Amino acid sequence: MKKTVYDIHAKNYDSWYDRNSAVYASEIEAIQKLMPSCSGKNSIEIGVGTGRFASKLGINYGIDPSVSMLEISASRGVRCIKGVSEWLPVKSSSMGLALIVTSFCLMDANMTLEEVHRILSTEGYFIIAFVEKNGILGEKYRKKASKSRFYRNVVFRTTENIISMLKEHGFGDITVMQTLFKPLNQIQRPEEAEEGFGRGSFVVIKAKCIKNG
Repeated sequence: MKKTVYDIHAKNYDSWYDRNSAVYASEIEAIQKLMPSCSGKNSIEIGVGTGRFASKLGINYGIDPSVSMLEISASRGVRCIKGVSEWLPVKSSSMGLALIVTSFCLMDANMTLEEVHRILSTEGYFIIAFVEKNGILGEKYRKKASKSRFYRNVVFRTTENIISMLKEHGFGDITVMQTLFKPLNQIQRPEEAEEGFGRGSFVVIKAKCIKNG
């Protein structure tokens, strides 16, 4: 099977978090503010990559199509599954929490949201963290996307767009946090996350899975 850019450059991708430790800490803090206390053992990060977020946030399962990234994720204690977000090899209504961090822009949005809704239990939680399309970072990434090995085929979205899609796919009770208020090279210490959106480049949304019957 042909290796993807994420297989070939897994270690370089992972080392970005070491080189930008204050940014990484800010992102973790923003997600932690929305983590439900009852996430328990049935939690999964979709697009887990190298496990930087799952391992730090206590998420026990991780799914990703990149074997090289999953190897690094497994070394951090995450129970890894090879697969894609559009066809999750996970039982219906089996998870209390699903997480996606920064990789939603690489996924088929509608298929992924259908699958997340399927695998979550009634009133289970979905947390999605992403780079806001119109934020400082989103605008920078969009300008260099055609030349970037990681962002060549991404679809950046606005917070309003993602909230609308969540509602269309059976999610409600939505809460939003934001962080990364400056260019990355100016963030020397972790930032304090704020409620809402419109200022920060990194947005985190928590939504509850609503199932009828």
